[in-house]
Amino acid sequence: MANIKLKEISTRAPKDWNKEETKENLASILAKLNELQNLLYAESQHAILVILQGMDASGKDGVVRKVFTSMNPQGVRVHSFKVPTAEEFSHDFLWRIHGVAPPKGIIQLFNRSHYEDVLVTRVHKLIDEKTVKKRMKAINDFEQLLQEHNNTRILKFYLHISPEEQQERLQERIHDPTKQWKYNERDFEEAKLWDDYMAAYEDCFEYCNDVPWTIVPADQNWYKEHVIAEALLKTLQKLDMQYPGLKKG
Repeated sequence: MANIKLKEISTRAPKDWNKEETKENLASILAKLNELQNLLYAESQHAILVILQGMDASGKDGVVRKVFTSMNPQGVRVHSFKVPTAEEFSHDFLWRIHGVAPPKGIIQLFNRSHYEDVLVTRVHKLIDEKTVKKRMKAINDFEQLLQEHNNTRILKFYLHISPEEQQERLQERIHDPTKQWKYNERDFEEAKLWDDYMAAYEDCFEYCNDVPWTIVPADQNWYKEHVIAEALLKTLQKLDMQYPGLKKG
């Protein structure tokens, strides 16, 4: 995924995609995911890690709500990564990540993730470029560890929103009473660093691509949700899972 330039990639669905047909297809996919997630939980031989990254208001919470809440809550976990606590900060940057990696049988969602430690910290110059490269290598090694030693399938999604759509959604958080709880004045300050964040993400796509990224056009929620649900469906179907038989003894 070398030399990705986000400004050259559309943030909207392809023109030949029909919104209503896509929504109907999503409903069918979600029904299949519900059964496959139950099978994943019962067999307990594989783990799934779904990483959601994107700028503020790119729709990470919406993906969690629309794609994953129809599944059995016993088998789906969500973790949102905030600013590290004092205890977390006293350890290596992956310490708090490893503690919530998925066990077998579980679909684990990261709403933001270990990538924040080569994005926010880099854009705000809290770490130098030498440290950035070291952390990227550590991330690649960490993701390889999960895959090779715990049978974990990792799906990494970047929710690709346009700056215009982001500003519209941030303004909604001011005026819509149902969204005001999400309002954070710092989001507008972060938006001013858009170009720096795009450059940092593009480096992640190039140097942390042992597990490939999916860049998801995110201006239209119906398309974004379909892309992610379909990718998860294909991943689960490829596992060729079987329900365990009767236990002996």
